[in-house]
Amino acid sequence: MKRLFGLFFLKIFGWKRAGEKPAIDKYVMLCVPHTSNWDFPLFLAAIWSFRESLNWLGKHTLFEGPLGWFYPLVGGVAVDRSAPGGLVAQITGQFATRDFLHVAIPPSGTRSFRDHWKSGFYRIALAADVPVVCAFLDFKTKTTGFGPTIYLTGDQKVDMDKIRAFYDGMQGKFVDKTSTVRLRSEDPDTEATGDATPAATVSEPEGR
Repeated sequence: MKRLFGLFFLKIFGWKRAGEKPAIDKYVMLCVPHTSNWDFPLFLAAIWSFRESLNWLGKHTLFEGPLGWFYPLVGGVAVDRSAPGGLVAQITGQFATRDFLHVAIPPSGTRSFRDHWKSGFYRIALAADVPVVCAFLDFKTKTTGFGPTIYLTGDQKVDMDKIRAFYDGMQGKFVDKTSTVRLRSEDPDTEATGDATPAATVSEPEGR
């Protein structure tokens, strides 16, 4: 049903799909570009159309309230941003304890323009020893789907050049809000300034 709904949603809005779902049990998925509130339902529909289910990360206090029992039923995963090591360490830990895990992250961390991405996705993938999968929403061509799978080398310039090459020319719904595909830490004279925390969702394969 989710797959049919996803296909129907994309069709009525005139979107087409490209690529194939990676046959990999664990990976970090980039959701790019991210410029509008439409991105989430479109990515959700695309993921469902590829027979994926979508989970989301929520502040742990949400799961302690009267509806705390309900959120896990609709895909919620509790995270504590104040815990030692932060969100990056928690997601890395999830990779270590699960057999199947796909973590979806909009690396810009915001719908507004930024001149760099947050580095959390990169740190998570390296620490968990999982590849990065380039998912996309290109409003210029109204195409969504999966791009290349990139195994990080640890050389940020080399790795980011591969990612930049794929997303080059793609446009978000609001072109002026499309963030620059680069990490602040790629600049040799720039120190990290808290860019490691990603805005993230988590997806796991259905029927696993």
